[in-house]
Amino acid sequence: MNLFNLRRPATSLDDLILDAPRDDRSSECLMPTVARPPQVFVRGQGSWLWDSDDRAYLDFSQGSAANSLGHSPQVLINALGDQAQVLINPGNGLHNRAQLNLVDRLCHRTGSDQAYLLNSGAEACEAAIKLARKWGQLHRGGAYRIISASSGCHGRSFAALSASAGARENRFEPQLPGFSHVPFNDLPALHAAVDAQTVAIMLEPIQSEAGVIPATEHYLKGVERLCRELGILLILDEVQTGLGRCGTLLAEEQYGVRADIITLGKGLGGGVPLAALLARGKACCFEVGELEGTHHGNALMASVGVAVLDSVLAQGFFEHVRESGCYLAEGIARLAYRYEHGQLRGQGLMWGLTLSDDSADAVVKAALHEGLILNAPQPDCLRFTPALTVSKSNIDEMLLRLARAFSRVRTAQLQCRKGIAV
Repeated sequence: MNLFNLRRPATSLDDLILDAPRDDRSSECLMPTVARPPQVFVRGQGSWLWDSDDRAYLDFSQGSAANSLGHSPQVLINALGDQAQVLINPGNGLHNRAQLNLVDRLCHRTGSDQAYLLNSGAEACEAAIKLARKWGQLHRGGAYRIISASSGCHGRSFAALSASAGARENRFEPQLPGFSHVPFNDLPALHAAVDAQTVAIMLEPIQSEAGVIPATEHYLKGVERLCRELGILLILDEVQTGLGRCGTLLAEEQYGVRADIITLGKGLGGGVPLAALLARGKACCFEVGELEGTHHGNALMASVGVAVLDSVLAQGFFEHVRESGCYLAEGIARLAYRYEHGQLRGQGLMWGLTLSDDSADAVVKAALHEGLILNAPQPDCLRFTPALTVSKSNIDEMLLRLARAFSRVRTAQLQCRKGIAV
């Protein structure tokens, strides 16, 4: 008899963390393109979600920052209800009042000259690439190459994915020609990459999917200066950082720079599919028929965008984001010190915590067990993107649940090590 065959299997960290009964009600018909926990969520309000067992969860992901005003805010309920009664989608070939209201307000508030509404951040980034290349044909001898930082992830379309590299969810996607990737926060690398065929530099002010890595002020101002000196375009991908997430309407305001093209998404729709492409000055060169989409700028989604924009521009809103962001960061930093984790990075209400090991997924699962929803963009990083309306009491409760999740993972790790040793 082989005594080794009688050994118990090595203890799984998941088994130790998830000691609650599993819910098997999720549908087998849903394509498994995203790893999801078994809970089925049925309602939400503000910073809270409830599952089909009526258990409450504190949501500090908010659809990866899509729900800028939290779950089911009354202003969005009103906007959707009022607009749905009169006009939903007259078609992209016709004007509608909600669309015109939103683009006018976006241009006025951001100092842009033109705006176009789309369905997603990926579409907005792809449209930005098309716009830059159209400008290159007109003003830079047909230049078409886009330079971006290698740690970014601009949306999910093939063209937008080609403008990024290195994010873990991008590893199976095809890369299209015409894109160059350089390290983030590295000005010499950018200088070296520019050539006669370069039309634009495309960057996220904060590399969210890479682990919430902010650009330094020296770097982003240097990028802007390089673009002006060489006569190329600066594209800022503000799909995740725009609409107040960083404590100002646009993150570019934090750095004192001005892009030629800006993409917005996620928070602009407050949870519904809505994005925008903004262009300034010489970059405004699209002509009739160069962007098409069945649902682009439909009245229903545009009405939501107006409601979100009005909400974040209300007096005191950005001050609340900045104050809540500081309060959240201080609390996370205290926990990170207590549990010997690493660096905390971010601005406003977008923060990333580097862990001491690749246990981010385990912490996310443990947090879910504690009734807390978090996101892990990288194996060693947790991301916190609560509703911009989050209260200090919500933050306090989140910190209590996060501490329990850290403790649960640490205990599980110790038990696993003991099991391996035996």
